[in-house]
Amino acid sequence: MREIAWITLFFAGLLETGWALGLRYTEGFTKVGPSVATLIVMGGSVYLLSRSLTSLPLGTAYAVWTGIGAVGTVIAGIILFGESRSVIRLLCIVLIVAGIVGLRFFSDT
Repeated sequence: MREIAWITLFFAGLLETGWALGLRYTEGFTKVGPSVATLIVMGGSVYLLSRSLTSLPLGTAYAVWTGIGAVGTVIAGIILFGESRSVIRLLCIVLIVAGIVGLRFFSDT
């Protein structure tokens, strides 16, 4: 059951990346299509996060969820929008990934 919770949390984090990217296209929620899509993806992300909380500690799940979302959003920004690929920025992303992996493998429950 716990492994399923981790998989669910991973997909929740991917959806977080999706809605963060979607925000860029909503133009302040003035564009209906992108706004509706972003809200649906946002709802899916929160729903999957809540499902993972049936087996995972709140603090761990929330940190991993936001970490996956942050890393995914930065990578997407680099690929899609030509955002900075500076060494220090990439090093910071590696540190976030290390934190996610650490929480996954050293979580108490």
